[in-house]
Amino acid sequence: MDKELEEVSQFYNIVIEFITNYSFQIIGAIIIFSIGLVASKYIQKYTLKLLLKTSMDETISGFISNIVRFIIVAMMAILALGKLGISIGPFIAALGAVSLTAGLALQGSVSNFAAGVVLIATKPFKIGDTIKMHDVYGEVQEIKLAYTILINEDKEQITIPNKYMIGDVLINSYSYRLVEGKVRVSYDSNIDKAIALIKDVISTCKDTSDENEAIVGIEEFADSSIDI
Repeated sequence: MDKELEEVSQFYNIVIEFITNYSFQIIGAIIIFSIGLVASKYIQKYTLKLLLKTSMDETISGFISNIVRFIIVAMMAILALGKLGISIGPFIAALGAVSLTAGLALQGSVSNFAAGVVLIATKPFKIGDTIKMHDVYGEVQEIKLAYTILINEDKEQITIPNKYMIGDVLINSYSYRLVEGKVRVSYDSNIDKAIALIKDVISTCKDTSDENEAIVGIEEFADSSIDI
């Protein structure tokens, strides 16, 4: 019993000594970090408000304002650690090593985010457009920083990583999808009548565009047929 009381007394003395020696540093560190959290929140909102007043996209504006808040919080955390007398050198070195490892591990994800920023800034397509790339087509439903979501005619949801949207051929047919077909007729057929018949059939299709007339004509004189 006496040994247990002695251990409790030693622990109590250590706690009292720690509070006595470092109480002001701890309080100062808490105040600094708290001010950083509150200030970062208001600065984030103000930054977002300023960016939204410009022509910058809402997604990019939110991304930039979040980065600004993260930087402020990180700086205030470093100041708080310095207030406690903790050397931040090892933390910075460890952070650099972790960042390098994470960067290598998440290289594909970082590429997608970078491509997403480029897509939102340059706007090669918008929501509602019909695009085709890598033999995949569909109507654009959402444009995220990491990926773009398409819906095709079968109502299938297609998720394309944004890194595939940059530096490759991308076809944007806007409100409609361009569809090409081929009809083969014999050489002794009435070509003008065949073309007129095809146009009449296309015009009766309810899903074809009323604004853009279908283009029908001879594509090739093949060995055994005329391709329209």
